[in-house]
Amino acid sequence: MSVHDELTSVQRCLDDLYRSVGRLEQQMGGGGLEIRRVRTDADHLRESVALLREVAAATGAARPVELVTISDTPYDTTLWTDSDDEGLGARDRHAP
Repeated sequence: MSVHDELTSVQRCLDDLYRSVGRLEQQMGGGGLEIRRVRTDADHLRESVALLREVAAATGAARPVELVTISDTPYDTTLWTDSDDEGLGARDRHAP
């Protein structure tokens, strides 16, 4: 899924949460500290998702990532003829 699709999915879930919190407020009464905290948290989540949307639009994160193909053919071993085996020391010496 693209970033845009994921943000849309999150927004849809937040809308459902917001409606559920509204129903809870009606059933429990809107004056309690607990329900006010839940409402405030839901509002903060909405604001955070809006900020994420702005960042995604500004950085162009909704564009698909360009893939780079890496060949399966083995590397040329002559590239490493003058190097030591890492951690093992030089070929003509042995560990102490």
